[in-house]
Amino acid sequence: MSSTYRAAVCTALTGPDSIRIEEVEAKPLQAGEVRIAVKAAGLNFPDLLMTYGKYQFRPDPPFIPGLEVAGEVIDVAPDVTTFSTGDRVMGGSKGNSFAEQIVLPSNAVRPLPAALSFAEGACWHGAAITAWHALNDKAVLLEGESILILGASGGVGMAAVKLAKHKGAMVIATGSSDEKRKAIEQAGADHSLDPVNPDLAAEVKALTGGKGVDVVFDPVGGQLAITATRSISWGGRYLIVGFASGDIPSFPANHALIKGYSLIGLRAGESARRDPKLAANSKKMLRDLAEQGVMCPHISHSFALNDATDALKVLEQRAVIGRAVIDIAP
Repeated sequence: MSSTYRAAVCTALTGPDSIRIEEVEAKPLQAGEVRIAVKAAGLNFPDLLMTYGKYQFRPDPPFIPGLEVAGEVIDVAPDVTTFSTGDRVMGGSKGNSFAEQIVLPSNAVRPLPAALSFAEGACWHGAAITAWHALNDKAVLLEGESILILGASGGVGMAAVKLAKHKGAMVIATGSSDEKRKAIEQAGADHSLDPVNPDLAAEVKALTGGKGVDVVFDPVGGQLAITATRSISWGGRYLIVGFASGDIPSFPANHALIKGYSLIGLRAGESARRDPKLAANSKKMLRDLAEQGVMCPHISHSFALNDATDALKVLEQRAVIGRAVIDIAP
């Protein structure tokens, strides 16, 4: 094992141009820790926000971005019995993934299923757990129901498309270009629509025989959220997943009252921390889904570690369809 490794380091809170490739000293393992040779790191929008100091978790520079990772175990602490050298794994943390090595607590590491490549494993868990918590724990989406998924070409949106189809729902989804809508349909959506169409709500109602959708999955927010409320059925469930548009909507309370629908906020990670029983069940179910290859991510862009700045810029330009990864050579 090398005493140093290369990493993409954020040196100032000025955005992707602050990233520098530096040699970092490998630190000794502490109790309960696992050292991983990183094969791939998934890009997430919070990685970009952190380089500007605009994410809720705000590390001071210098720091290494990257929330999701996959690779091979190269060292374990003496008290770790769940993993061994050579194991293929995936894991997550609040940073440090854009590097040739990462040290994680063993409870933050999961076996990488044979159904997933390193690149897919590095993009799987974050989106999958959000989609699972939303459609299973919160909305309880049932076979035969209908769902409208906004922002479906994003990583979380595409995971929701694939899980909703796996659960037997009729999926209507939005994408802002022909290329994105094609990818959404390839992911399993029954119908893909343009979110800027002024008749979007009417289109959704027509596709559901005038009823409206049972569930709305919304990681976008903004004016599109208000439009989507007009397409929801009586007694429907509206999932507030995030605000990728940058605009937090003000939902009309009288409209929710008249149509009897529920506004449901969700935070998958926080829910798991507060409810150990829920966390244990989610862990088991997600392991089973990963082994089946359900929600296998669509990866539109792949970058070398040296190109971490360009990777974050592509994310900033919203050019990614599904997910993007940093592939790290052996």
